[in-house]
Amino acid sequence: MKVLIQRAMDAQVVVDGETVGEINHGQLVLVGIEKGDSESDTQRLADKLLKYRMFADEDGKMNLNVQQVGGGVLLVSQFTLAAETKKGLRPGFSTAAVPEEGERLFNDFVNKVRAQYGKVATGRFGADMKVSFTNDGPVTFMLD
Repeated sequence: MKVLIQRAMDAQVVVDGETVGEINHGQLVLVGIEKGDSESDTQRLADKLLKYRMFADEDGKMNLNVQQVGGGVLLVSQFTLAAETKKGLRPGFSTAAVPEEGERLFNDFVNKVRAQYGKVATGRFGADMKVSFTNDGPVTFMLD
């Protein structure tokens, strides 16, 4: 499981012209589910995501997490994070979870994050999503 978190000033997901998820200040989180991932992975990364210190304190140091700054969390499934890119010029996706398993584990991840924090929005699994955001910093981290 790979989770790409980006500190955002704002972020939104649009599907078929409709905004399905949006936040103001907080985290845009792209989530890639791989074969072999499990509920223990979703729990571990949900815990880490919400505690990850990527927001500045009064001294300008990255010492605060999203909960401490009252930010939103926008979770978006993105199977391309599981791509194999070491060889050739075209990505392979044999390491990505099959869609049914990916959706089940993504939903499990969403539920675990929501159980710990109330300011959570999502995209729509499997949809053609248009994601826009303003990266603050820029600040981006890969958790796996």
